Amino acid sequence: MASPVQASLILCDAATAEPTSGKVNMLGAGWSVTSSPTGPQAVAVLIKIPWDRTNQQIPLRLQLMTTDGAPVRLEQAEGDGRVGAEAHVEAGRPPGTAPGSHISAAFVLNVAPLPLPAGRYEWRLEIDGDTVAVADFTALA
Repeated sequence: MASPVQASLILCDAATAEPTSGKVNMLGAGWSVTSSPTGPQAVAVLIKIPWDRTNQQIPLRLQLMTTDGAPVRLEQAEGDGRVGAEAHVEAGRPPGTAPGSHISAAFVLNVAPLPLPAGRYEWRLEIDGDTVAVADFTALA
């Protein structure tokens, strides 16, 4: 059985990821209350990939959910209106990396302002179909 992937989510105003280093550059990081409609925001995803899962594509899904666990859906011309992203992350194993080590990877989702009703929301990160990290926030009217 493969080792579990560890992850953390950080809400911020804006962010960029450096794909080769696993680092994230963030502005306005760590908030948990915002207005509605929201301003632009970013979700920084910091991932620790176990040694035995390097050099493999690992599926992930980052999705905005309501407090009752339903995906947030916005009206739009195309698609189902869900707010989030699906991707694969893959980290190489540098030569000489000791078994048991973790390799850093990063993913950032920058999000345009959202017309959310006032309430509590959470970003959920799923890896291999399991929720591994959550970041919640409150949108005030």
